[in-house]
Amino acid sequence: MSPSPMSPLAGRTVVVSGVGVGLGHQVAAAVVRDGGNAVLGARTEARLAKSAAEIDPAGARTAYRVTDIRDEGQCEALAGLARERFGGIDAVVQVAAWDSYFGGVEDADFTTWQSVLDVNLLGSLRMVRACLPALRARGGAVVFIGTQSAVAAPSQVRQAAYAASKGALTSAMYSLARELGPHRIRVNSVLPGWMWGPPVQAYVRFTAQSEGVAEDEVLGRLAGRMVLPELATDGDVADAAVFLASDRARAITGQSLLVNAGELMR
Repeated sequence: MSPSPMSPLAGRTVVVSGVGVGLGHQVAAAVVRDGGNAVLGARTEARLAKSAAEIDPAGARTAYRVTDIRDEGQCEALAGLARERFGGIDAVVQVAAWDSYFGGVEDADFTTWQSVLDVNLLGSLRMVRACLPALRARGGAVVFIGTQSAVAAPSQVRQAAYAASKGALTSAMYSLARELGPHRIRVNSVLPGWMWGPPVQAYVRFTAQSEGVAEDEVLGRLAGRMVLPELATDGDVADAAVFLASDRARAITGQSLLVNAGELMR
């Protein structure tokens, strides 16, 4: 079915990096739901194919290419696919990240920290830079997925490298917003807190098994930290990202939007 001309992303093309089983998939699905074309990138082809088939069985409004954001050539190839298939790029939602390295500074392996920074900071900027020629042609939006941990470290887990890399990305977002604004390119960040999706589901299972308690008890502890009585979901975060990618956010740039059920307010 063709999108309605009134759909927020009707006729728009959005590059989405980091499409797997969680947030990246939800972002791409929301793009197609809202009338856009989604160009998917991730390191695993099987996940890309599965995601595209679920989102757009006919294949008319999705395209995908294996992309490791540590490789500038692969980022450029994904941007090139968007131009070849759909004629341009209107937005980039940069989801791909390394979030599985845990620990603090005292026990840090700084070689691994450098790798985390290479993915989460420099990889994100590589992906955006690859899309800039197409974005400059007609204006558009860049949306980074950050983390609440960049502004308020959680007490349940230690992810100092991840938080630092995403904090650096948020700082880069402010500079990019000013640099690209004259080209009518908006740059914003979405900062999720505890987000109900595959990573948090795995955390709840692991914690429940480790403590010998029910999963609902662990989930209840997390939900009890929120002003709203439940966690945000990866779908909620995807909706925020797609809003910022659309013209409904045409006057919003240089902003960080917390999507966290009110756990942190600022």
